[in-house]
Amino acid sequence: MASVLKRDTAFENIPSIKAKTLRINLNPDIYGTFAEIGAGQETARHFFRSGGASGTIAKAMSAYDKQFSDAIYGIEKDGRYVTQARLKTMLNHEMRLMEERISRESHPDRLFFSYANTVATIDFSKRYKGHGWIGIRFQLDPHQKELDEIILHVRFKQNEARLQQETLGILGVNLIYGAFYKYHKPKKMLKYLYDHIDKDTIEIDMINFSGPNFKDVDNRLISLQLIRNDMTDAVMFGPDGNNLLPAAVLYKKNILALRGSFRPVTKVNVDMFQKSYDIFVRDAAVDLDKTIVIFEITLSNLKASGEIDEQDFMDRARLLCSLGHYVMISKFQEYYKLVEYFNNYTKQRIGLTMGVNNLVDVFDEKYYRHLSGGILEAFGKLFFKDLQVYLYPMKDAETGRIMTSNNVKVHPRMKELYKFFKYNGKVMDIIDYDPEIMHIFSRDVLKKIMNNEEGWEEQLPQGIADMIKEKNLFTKKIAKVEDK
Repeated sequence: MASVLKRDTAFENIPSIKAKTLRINLNPDIYGTFAEIGAGQETARHFFRSGGASGTIAKAMSAYDKQFSDAIYGIEKDGRYVTQARLKTMLNHEMRLMEERISRESHPDRLFFSYANTVATIDFSKRYKGHGWIGIRFQLDPHQKELDEIILHVRFKQNEARLQQETLGILGVNLIYGAFYKYHKPKKMLKYLYDHIDKDTIEIDMINFSGPNFKDVDNRLISLQLIRNDMTDAVMFGPDGNNLLPAAVLYKKNILALRGSFRPVTKVNVDMFQKSYDIFVRDAAVDLDKTIVIFEITLSNLKASGEIDEQDFMDRARLLCSLGHYVMISKFQEYYKLVEYFNNYTKQRIGLTMGVNNLVDVFDEKYYRHLSGGILEAFGKLFFKDLQVYLYPMKDAETGRIMTSNNVKVHPRMKELYKFFKYNGKVMDIIDYDPEIMHIFSRDVLKKIMNNEEGWEEQLPQGIADMIKEKNLFTKKIAKVEDK
């Protein structure tokens, strides 16, 4: 292993940006290129200014002009430049040049890297604050054939382009430093990315680790860390388990969202999804090809005794992905915040599928006391767009009565408000539900699994029980058991 892998405890206390760049510059093995598009050469500038950059920087460039960029990196199919595909093209191109132009015979211990970013800072009208892709492809061993890679997406929050550029430069230094000196602690490395950066200035809403030194890293757990560390409000991953950029998935889409604990996912959850989806796509305003269904878990549904059980989270995610679903983890305890988030990316139809008990909670004033406008402000945000609630009925355990939108019991003070939304068609009952499965609750299934009881298997979708048994899921008892 090269000298870079020797861990230096003297640098564990947060080093300055100059100290980070100088440490890299003075390491005789680290050598690479910087390709920055859209916000100046802010990251490379830090390395130049700290001194000794000739030992680290093989090349620093910024192909601002689109024609020059296309001449160097080729033309992207979609014609866009601030994309993950463009970033990967840049990393591929620059690393290939490094390997072609730097002789291994003359430099057998060199650790090559390619750092790149492609960003759009705030526009003149200040309507769009900007975003960008940042990445590094690198070696931790000169004999390493397969390269390691870290790619992340950021959203700027500052209102001045110069400030955004400065923040981007610091973030780039933190990424390069972390790649070489903190790679063995990916969860902690996330926090180090914000060294000397205020979290209010930039949001990291997606990050992926790949390569031989990250083979044991589950990017879904890394996504969870982004939420836990208040780096972003929501993260997504697809049926294949890979992290996705929420903005790219949700952009201009019709969205049907189903919130739950899914611990585990049951036949009721699947019935709720299928029946509401059938109604949703029959709407003339909904284009099937531009529609996405999301199974959403709010962070509060992942907490037990105030802490998040990561293995429990992975158990739920694994089962949902096996059924072919997109999964979102969010910080939004209230539904109106979730809808507000969706509205950032789409103006198309939004549907929420929920049970009767969830609807009752929506009309509970205690969730809106922190708002100056109270529940009216929340409902203005929830229903001001073309939103539809699809209500799955519930069987009253005491009376056996089927509870629907027509006989649901909300607080007396909320009755007139509820009637307003009900009679304006904002709440629609799912009437073709399966009455044979209404007794199924995730919490009851979970108790049976934990207590090693029989008879829970048939309450789950096909194949889910086998996965739970095979992988020994949900066997760890936690203090809180959620509702369906």
